[in-house]
Amino acid sequence: MPDPLYLSIWFSDFSGPEILPHAFSVLQQFPFSARRPGVTYLALHPVSWNEPSALERRFASGIDPGQATLIAAELVHDDYAYVFEAHWDLWTPDESTANWILEPARVRFIAQGQEFDDAAYQETGHIQIDFGFDSYFIQPETSLNAQTQAKIRDNIAKLVAFSTAVEKNTGASSRLLWSESEENLAQKLIARLQRVQ
Repeated sequence: MPDPLYLSIWFSDFSGPEILPHAFSVLQQFPFSARRPGVTYLALHPVSWNEPSALERRFASGIDPGQATLIAAELVHDDYAYVFEAHWDLWTPDESTANWILEPARVRFIAQGQEFDDAAYQETGHIQIDFGFDSYFIQPETSLNAQTQAKIRDNIAKLVAFSTAVEKNTGASSRLLWSESEENLAQKLIARLQRVQ
């Protein structure tokens, strides 16, 4: 059963003036989709997820991460969360599962101020990246063949490369790749990789 997959990132300083520079540095590491480049959605949430958003904007053509963070910079508060949506290209089997297509997959970047939602960042990260379901990287229902092996490896390589770039280039103090199930994500990935080798 597919599980939502996340990357949580913490920084030594994430006070108000540091929120958006850190968010920008993470977005700069992201390999944006060729077909749906840039940030396609931005939302600012005050106080908690129970409150209505203070700002929501959609960008059909996608905008540069720098432009998106400049728009968000109009309202910088320690009790706000900043949501950026973008896409990256991942291999997905078509309906017949005989062929694979490279298609844009949505990713959500959630930068949480330290006072937002009762300091939720302590558990979920100053920046939490929601990759959607881990089925892009596990493909448990897809039959194994040479093409499937290559596509799964490509998707996992993209995930690992992005996670590593975030660690090396953003000044993050720690990061954690995790899913909602009690199963260990690393073990699921290793098990699947061993089956495709």
